[in-house]
Amino acid sequence: MTNAQNLHAAEAADTALPAEEDVAQAILTLAAQQAGKTIAPADAALALMGPAQWQRALPAVRRVAVRLALEGRLVIYRKGKPVDPQEFRGVYRLGLPRED
Repeated sequence: MTNAQNLHAAEAADTALPAEEDVAQAILTLAAQQAGKTIAPADAALALMGPAQWQRALPAVRRVAVRLALEGRLVIYRKGKPVDPQEFRGVYRLGLPRED
């Protein structure tokens, strides 16, 4: 492998996004640690990618959050209220379903 190929391979490894299973695990773990509170999607992204590249993980966090919400394993909140996972826009937070 040439130096250019090695550099390209290293860059690709640095920019690889986590698997959706890892994203789901990060979201659910962080939400469980908050005991009835919500988390920001950025919290999960930071846990997955670190401070240098966390923004790149945000689309995956949103996609997985929607899937988890549709499965009933997560609730997506906007302005403190649960929202339809397929219709929400803007700033949102994530939490575990409340057991009433």
